[in-house]
Amino acid sequence: MRDTLFRDHFWSSDLTSTVGYDSIIQHLNDGRKNCKEFEDFLKERAVIEEKYGKELINLSKKKPCGQTELNTLKRSLDAFKQQIDNVGQGHIQLAQTLREEAKKMEEFREKQKLHRKKIELIMEAIHKNRNMQYKKTMEAKRLYEQRCRDKDEAEQAVHRNANLVTQKQQEKLFLKLAQTKSALEDSDRSYQQSISSLEKIREEWQKEHIKACEFFETQECERISYFRSALWLHVNQLSQSCVQNDEKYEEIRKSLEMCSIERDIEFFVNLRKTGSLAPAPVVYENYYNAQRNVTPVRSPASVPISRRGPLPTPISGPGDPDYATVDGYSLIHH
Repeated sequence: MRDTLFRDHFWSSDLTSTVGYDSIIQHLNDGRKNCKEFEDFLKERAVIEEKYGKELINLSKKKPCGQTELNTLKRSLDAFKQQIDNVGQGHIQLAQTLREEAKKMEEFREKQKLHRKKIELIMEAIHKNRNMQYKKTMEAKRLYEQRCRDKDEAEQAVHRNANLVTQKQQEKLFLKLAQTKSALEDSDRSYQQSISSLEKIREEWQKEHIKACEFFETQECERISYFRSALWLHVNQLSQSCVQNDEKYEEIRKSLEMCSIERDIEFFVNLRKTGSLAPAPVVYENYYNAQRNVTPVRSPASVPISRRGPLPTPISGPGDPDYATVDGYSLIHH
């Protein structure tokens, strides 16, 4: 159980002041604004994800990328383009998910606003009633105090002029004194009634203020909890998208592991070969010698064509990088 509660810390010594209540309302309005900002953030992120996804799909479909390759490398390139397309589709799906989360945040925010409005209307009415009664009570007090002063002045006048005025004047002073006493009694009763009414309203307002504080505190706890969970979920969605993308990229790496240099060379040779014999050398033929020789002369034996030896095995120099595959990832070790 928390020790710091709204109901214990948002009062004022001034009965007509709403400073504590206003402070809570301002905080709740700020919280609602923050939820709206996060909601807009999700919507903007969704636009970015959707645009990026569509651009990736267009890139994979329309941009040539090794389209004349053959055999295993061709299959790897096809897998590459297909997985890029899949990544694009994943970003479009993420955009839709973010829009759904933004919609949920909007619904939560509006739901809290609707429930809050009921409490605010109650408090607005009770604040108005309390302030009106307080003003009425202060006016009754002012009148009561004035009647007290009038009665005191009338008494002083009677004592002051007891032996200095005529009987008729004295009767007038006593009559005025009686009138001021009667007016004082009336104002006293009115003042006490106003105080009693104000106290009832004050007690009612205090109860409603406590209830409002408890309700607003519950709402704020729910808002923070929901906001925190929404942000947590958003980050998890982004992480999951990265994991799914890496799985798609892993398919490309697996395809590249199946790419065989020897098989692709052999495939190309078998597909496009044009012959295994090189053209014979063109020999010199003397025109006159050909005229003298009546009998046909056999063509000279073919001269063996000079061939280069087999490609020597490369020997890595001291500064050349070594290429290796470790756990499905292509690495270059220096």
